[in-house]
Amino acid sequence: MKKLLFFLGCMGTSIMGLAQLQLNPQIGTTYQHLTPTDQNVTFKGAIGWQFGVDARMGNRVFLQPGIFIGRNVTAMTTNLSDTIQYENDLVRTALKLKALVGVRIVDSYQFDLRFVAGPTYDVLLSTDVKGDDRISWNGGDFSKGSFNIDAGLGFDMGLVTLEPSISFGLTRVMNDNITVRDIDSRYLTYGLTLGINFGDDDRRDHNAGR
Repeated sequence: MKKLLFFLGCMGTSIMGLAQLQLNPQIGTTYQHLTPTDQNVTFKGAIGWQFGVDARMGNRVFLQPGIFIGRNVTAMTTNLSDTIQYENDLVRTALKLKALVGVRIVDSYQFDLRFVAGPTYDVLLSTDVKGDDRISWNGGDFSKGSFNIDAGLGFDMGLVTLEPSISFGLTRVMNDNITVRDIDSRYLTYGLTLGINFGDDDRRDHNAGR
């Protein structure tokens, strides 16, 4: 909880520190899998969804805090032998808090290209294991949160914004429960969002007058 409050405090300070504010509500997809940890278990990403909002403050160099909620799915195959295997879907809902820094590589009225990167934190809201009931994982086996490093490449065309991104998990997926403490997997998540830009009139006027 202290980590979460610290993260939110940093985001709030960033927003208050700059007057110029651009809001960008977005919706999109995720594709999340886990890094391998056991030769008998394989993970494969599946399509999930996400939505939320971020803010951009600054011109060429800017801050981009944000908050998103997403539902991620990972297919897991466990091989008991050469001929016996069973499959499950790991379904997780999480709140993602972002504190990114970006730079506009191309900065024009018609088209912007920007690169963003920085730390994020995922708060795990719920977990579900669907499929073969021989797997005994439950919500108590997962870490309650995950620190990550995120990076993205954004495209702005007028009021429309598009951003593919990647998130590298730094925290173990599983916690220290005796049944799962040897599983050292991390999250690796790809995302794609489509959104709308609000509140960037001042920056556009600045660009048009250069």
